[in-house]
Amino acid sequence: MASSNDPNVSWDAGESDDPLLPTRQIETFSRKVTATASHLIGSSLGEGTVHQYQNALGEIHRQVRRPVIQRSLLSFAQNSPREIYRSTINKNEIQHRALVSVPEDLLDNIPAGNSMFSLFQGFRASLPEDDKFKRKHGRHGSRGRKLLTDGDKALEGPDAKITDMRNDKQSLTHRLEMMAIRKNMCSSEIYEIDTKIANLNHMRQIVLDRLANLEQEEMDMEEELVGLDNKIDDLQEELDDAAALAKTPTTPTNNDEENTESGANFMSESIYEKLPSPKIRRRRPNRRISTPILHEHLQPGSKLKEMQAHNDMITAMDFDIPFGTMVTAALDDTVRVWDLNAGRCMGMLEGHLSSVRCLQVEEDIVATGSMDASIRLWDLGKARYAPRDTNNRINKDDPADEDDGLDFQNEGDEPPAPPPTSMEDCPLFSLEAHVAEVTALHFRGDTLVSGSADKTLRQWDLEKGRCVQTLDVLWAAAQATATTQPTSGQWKQTGRLPDAAADFVGALQVFDAALACGTADGMVRLWDLRSGQVHRSLVGHTGPISALQFDDIHLVTASLDRSIRMWDLRTGSIHDAFGYDNPITSMMFDSRRIIAAAGEDVVKVYDKTDGRQWNLGSGLSAEEDGVTPSTVERVRIKDGYLIEGRKDGMIGVWSC
Repeated sequence: MASSNDPNVSWDAGESDDPLLPTRQIETFSRKVTATASHLIGSSLGEGTVHQYQNALGEIHRQVRRPVIQRSLLSFAQNSPREIYRSTINKNEIQHRALVSVPEDLLDNIPAGNSMFSLFQGFRASLPEDDKFKRKHGRHGSRGRKLLTDGDKALEGPDAKITDMRNDKQSLTHRLEMMAIRKNMCSSEIYEIDTKIANLNHMRQIVLDRLANLEQEEMDMEEELVGLDNKIDDLQEELDDAAALAKTPTTPTNNDEENTESGANFMSESIYEKLPSPKIRRRRPNRRISTPILHEHLQPGSKLKEMQAHNDMITAMDFDIPFGTMVTAALDDTVRVWDLNAGRCMGMLEGHLSSVRCLQVEEDIVATGSMDASIRLWDLGKARYAPRDTNNRINKDDPADEDDGLDFQNEGDEPPAPPPTSMEDCPLFSLEAHVAEVTALHFRGDTLVSGSADKTLRQWDLEKGRCVQTLDVLWAAAQATATTQPTSGQWKQTGRLPDAAADFVGALQVFDAALACGTADGMVRLWDLRSGQVHRSLVGHTGPISALQFDDIHLVTASLDRSIRMWDLRTGSIHDAFGYDNPITSMMFDSRRIIAAAGEDVVKVYDKTDGRQWNLGSGLSAEEDGVTPSTVERVRIKDGYLIEGRKDGMIGVWSC
């Protein structure tokens, strides 16, 4: 335990019970000051004066050893000069000196406010209102005052009442002034926010233009890369041919002849491996290696392009990727291939004897079903097409190469005839087994399923090019009716009588061994292709099915009964339904939106994320432009990239 005589520790029982920090340096400094002062003063003063001076210094030394004084000295030593400065100078003086020290160039950049009220008035308006006034007048001020019915209030004289009323009037006037100031402050904030939004929109547009330029440069680089790949392949083929010719041909043996004959017989029986493999398929110049993302950042409903694709109603259309390749068919008995990035027709697919009613594009392979009861497959990888440069020339090195008339974007013009040689190498083979027009088809991998007006579904093996299974819809419907109604020997339609103009097989989709089919009786049947039996029937529509699509959980169907229904594939029940004013002729959905053509000049859009429904298309601005667009007949969407086909042959491309 420390002793009270310890010179490094100070005690004061009357003021504090805790020991203080060592004060050896402070005491040493005080002794030096005392000795120096004694020496200097003692030489000039008398003996009595020196004695008094020594007593005074001793008293000062004792006061310094007190804990209170030591705490003050320690706290003073710990403070920074800024804190000492602020503790001795008034706050208003500090603010004034700080404002005066600001350079003039910074003061010049302070925006001038257009408010009629001062900053002090705005500060007063932001203060909370007096609670006493609220309690007295209620929520609505003087309108909430109660009648003075108490006895004390009745005894008051008129002077007191006038005084109270004047006070109330003054308070209400003050509140009204504060309200005006607050309104002005809110208006100023709104103007400021609008200015910021305008600046951000301008910056966004600049970045969008930069993104568009980057995607254009990216496409040019991809074209150069594909051109180099093609040249490398051509040179490699020439080298292989030269090496094969350099070898000495040998006489084939009997075994070789037998193998050749057997191979010829095998290939003559089927068209095995007629479809090109994706690994050895040569890329087209318009095939995008990267995925375009410009349309994803545009405002929903922005028009990207508009083309007069045909001179009659669009009956079918599909595309592979955004800004990629589109194939359209119309009642003018033509099938056209389009470069969506350039808005230019690449050529026509010729071979069908009548109009094409359905088609699908999957990478380079296109399947078309026609009214001539045939299905044809095409390989767009063999198309002879060169994209145009910025000067609208096919050959960039030949300035004499001008427009060949493939651009077709004026509504009044007739569709131009592309060169017949651009697509002459694209046909692969034809599938012929139906006896009536093909109205629906879908293929995935090596399996293609088609639906026809002959009331049958046919499964095709694309490797061998032949029909492997026929499903009779009427037989399946009769079996289901006989199961549910054993006493009746006649088959009856489950829905109402179908429209005579409606397709018997309106839509279908296949995935592995699962097949969903919608027919004219309003039934949606789920088939198992392994057994050829109907696994489940979905009853709900009262009109012919015109479109359907399913994913892992839901099946979405559209019908001429003016409704779209969402089915839960796990339970077979209706998850949701939407009604429209006209029959639905086409429908499709992606990860976020469901789009439909409902007999109007706009596309009906339903957002699955927030449940919002809105319209998209040229029909929204028809009154402003003075031109009434035609009715939308076909719609397709992928990754927010929407294409609409109209009755007059117009094709519109939108961001959705």
